[in-house]
Amino acid sequence: MKRITILIADDEMAIADLIGLHLTKEGYHVIKAADGQEAIQAVQTHSIDLAILDIMMPKVDGYEVTRQIRETNHMPIIFLSAKTSDMDKIAGLVRGADDYMTKPFNPMELIARVNAQLRRSRLLSQSSEENRPVLETGGLAIYPDQRTVTLYSEPVDLTPKEFDILYLLASYPKKVFSAENIFQQVWGEDYYEGGNTVMVHIRKLRKKLQEDERKHKLIKTVWGVGYTFNG
Repeated sequence: MKRITILIADDEMAIADLIGLHLTKEGYHVIKAADGQEAIQAVQTHSIDLAILDIMMPKVDGYEVTRQIRETNHMPIIFLSAKTSDMDKIAGLVRGADDYMTKPFNPMELIARVNAQLRRSRLLSQSSEENRPVLETGGLAIYPDQRTVTLYSEPVDLTPKEFDILYLLASYPKKVFSAENIFQQVWGEDYYEGGNTVMVHIRKLRKKLQEDERKHKLIKTVWGVGYTFNG
């Protein structure tokens, strides 16, 4: 059985060593990077299953590392940051992270979040093997097995969370999902002030789907309730 490999990218080596110690005790294989450039090289040369990234790193920051990872890989990414405001957390999630923890943090909570993200990733991988049908409507085509989307045959570049939200809504057309429903099903976590996070993702998703130019909106807001796919 393949051993799970986790990348820790943080220029504070004491923190990286602490996280690595706990992950190794859990049975994971750990690779460490001291800056963003080393993190990118590690992803290119190793089979990484999950990445823990500090945001403020030398050479290349965590946001850019995430952008480059997301060009080819859907591995779970957890941000670590000293930035603690809600807007900082939302910005991290919107940029492609799956979770966000602020420093200082409890190492055991981080391990629990790593385990949760890996479980969710395995479930998504298993479900993708079921040959789910392509969803098509109004020039939009969603390919769940490949996790890709096209609009009038042109590819649409979505983050993993944007894809998950779109696929969830499109799988149940006309059903109204509250922000809480979406957060719980897409992020796989209990809802705690996740409404703004969902709203920001929906806004970016609408922009990428060129909703402003459409008379027939694909994603409809049901005021006071939530969102529905209007396919």
